[in-house]
Amino acid sequence: MNELVIVGAGGFARETAQAVAAAGEFKLLGHLDDNPALHGTEVDGVPVLGGCELVHELPAAQVVICVGNPGDYAARARLADRLDLPRERYATVVHPAAAVSATSRVGPGSVLLAHCVLTAAVRVGAHVAVMPHVVLTHDDVVEDFATLTSGVRLGGSARLERGAYVGSGALIREGTTIGAWSLIGMGSAVLGDVPPGEVWVGSPARRLRAADAPALDQLASLTHDVATHALGGPVT
Repeated sequence: MNELVIVGAGGFARETAQAVAAAGEFKLLGHLDDNPALHGTEVDGVPVLGGCELVHELPAAQVVICVGNPGDYAARARLADRLDLPRERYATVVHPAAAVSATSRVGPGSVLLAHCVLTAAVRVGAHVAVMPHVVLTHDDVVEDFATLTSGVRLGGSARLERGAYVGSGALIREGTTIGAWSLIGMGSAVLGDVPPGEVWVGSPARRLRAADAPALDQLASLTHDVATHALGGPVT
């Protein structure tokens, strides 16, 4: 049985620990968290071993990063950059009560909690958080570092670009794209494409404002990387 450490010790990390216990596929060593007040304590009976950098002293253990909230949903991406682990170090955690079709794929570092459903040919990238009772229907694409909170529903062929955050109970119309690092408010009904780096709320959803600074920083970095790749070298 492979060993596993969970980076983070908050709500999402605790939920992931319960999914790990239910699945029985990993030996959970404990949590890693940068809050020194937690070191040497337990959360829900699971020890907090030390800071996040301890992953480098546990080379045999696989890792999932379970941090972030609506106020800073870019935290997972920042931690992944900081830890700079190879792709193969990351585990994929799927609760046994999740329904993942044989034609769907889930990337490393992603977590699927209980009663989420991936119906047919769904693609979920790396470091994606899928909370309970999320439904992803045929041909949906969810890119790296996206977050889908409880009860989200995506129509067929919808796309969540990198880092997008969708609040609880939101509905995304079929064929719709949610731009990179945008946030959809809970209970919203999204009927058309959402540009990158914006906050949309309501039913039907409308633009409220620009995303917060941590998300916009990630978007700026992504835009720079795309431009650099397109030009074949650094942008000057």
